[in-house]
Amino acid sequence: MPTQLKALLLDLDDTLLENNMEQFLPHYFQRLSAWVRAVMPPKAFIAHLMQATQAMLDNDGRETNEEVFAAAFYPLAGRPREEMEPIFAQFYAQEFPKLRAHTRRRPEARTVVQTALDRGYDLVVATNPLFPATAIWQRLEWAGVADFPYRLVTTYENSRACKPNPLYFQQICATLGRPAEACLMIGDHPMDLAAAHIGCPTFFVSDDGQELPDNIPPPSYRGALADVIELL
Repeated sequence: MPTQLKALLLDLDDTLLENNMEQFLPHYFQRLSAWVRAVMPPKAFIAHLMQATQAMLDNDGRETNEEVFAAAFYPLAGRPREEMEPIFAQFYAQEFPKLRAHTRRRPEARTVVQTALDRGYDLVVATNPLFPATAIWQRLEWAGVADFPYRLVTTYENSRACKPNPLYFQQICATLGRPAEACLMIGDHPMDLAAAHIGCPTFFVSDDGQELPDNIPPPSYRGALADVIELL
């Protein structure tokens, strides 16, 4: 472990929490589109939602992801923001918690976070900030790691870029006041390894020898989540 390392940037889904997003998202879309059915047909809603999500993925830092989403989604939907936001809030309070059934805890996740905290590292939950804070904190609770003093949890309210945009990782380093070389990005997806483009060391949570795209730098470290404990 490099002696200058000061911060750990931890991905959430399929890193701290066993949650395959390719399986999770269809359940999420189904429940959310059903929830708003009274004001918008599900098929149209999903199309608008995907277009607004792409706008967040393309965010160049000009506004928060929340504002970029709002500017894209509500005109497409033809519904005022002040009408829709309470409906979304009710969904996350009442319906989103049911999606926990599609996830599983990773017992080693809590040990990783506790070990890092005990050794004095800054801790960041560096999950792709496409969801509001409530949806991210709920998933942290499902993972059993919601009670730690993180320096930052990236959400669509407080972020101005998304993975794999280098700007996303630059903003985290700026918030921490740390150089990229001092921040280890830990994640299960190639887009997490994009942090290497700004100089962050990376840990690829992968047991299966997964091939990486040509445009992704090879990880500094590779192994199971439990191996992070040994590394620390």
